[in-house]
Amino acid sequence: MDLGLKDKKAILVGANGGIGRQVALALAAEGCHVAVCGRTQVKVDKIVGELAPTGVTVYAEALNVTDPEAVPAFVDKAAEALGGCDIFISFTSANLGEDSDAGWDAVMQADILPMRRGVAAAKPHLLKSDAGSIICMSSTGAVEEFMGVQPYNALKAAVMVYSSDLSQALAPEGIRVNCITPGPIMTEDGPWAYIKEKMTPFYESTLAKIPIGRMATGEELARAIVFVASPACLAMTGANIVVDGGYTKRVQF
Repeated sequence: MDLGLKDKKAILVGANGGIGRQVALALAAEGCHVAVCGRTQVKVDKIVGELAPTGVTVYAEALNVTDPEAVPAFVDKAAEALGGCDIFISFTSANLGEDSDAGWDAVMQADILPMRRGVAAAKPHLLKSDAGSIICMSSTGAVEEFMGVQPYNALKAAVMVYSSDLSQALAPEGIRVNCITPGPIMTEDGPWAYIKEKMTPFYESTLAKIPIGRMATGEELARAIVFVASPACLAMTGANIVVDGGYTKRVQF
């Protein structure tokens, strides 16, 4: 299937590792030009090197997404470097794992606000696209009890509502908005690789709850995200797509 991504432009916040890195690689493999950013120059340089063989245009920058001006500035510079923006996705996240003011603030500052600021900055560029697409990243922690009372879980539930509302507001302007809700995802540089090694009983108890008998890989999730974001999926907006190997048992509405 031709996803229609050749020479499209994607701006990805926080795509220097984990799921974001896999999405950047998948988009580039389809001929989509990409912009990526991350906290450390070392990791940014690594993904730039991985993208180089694809021949697409790459804009990359190391930045602190908790700085209110950083993400909007990155989006504008990336759109100028790539020649526009057709796809916007923010992957940055944080979780202190505690129900405290600091825990709530950490998720807001590193996850929710960078996403919102990025969406606002990307909108003028997406309006010029013939296939403008925003993907909001949630988590099955938002719909399943997971590790107790977690600000992360509550705020990821809010992302679903935000994405749905945004889809209704932007559809008349030609911009699609969809939400992707991953379950436990295994990437070589993601949290579950660490948990498998350092918190083995918790890893094994989580794995036992996944009907397919394994965690989905970053590559598998990336392919789902790329399809939903692509012009091959122009009729889909306002959807919440769960990718979790059956971990979430509820009926998906």
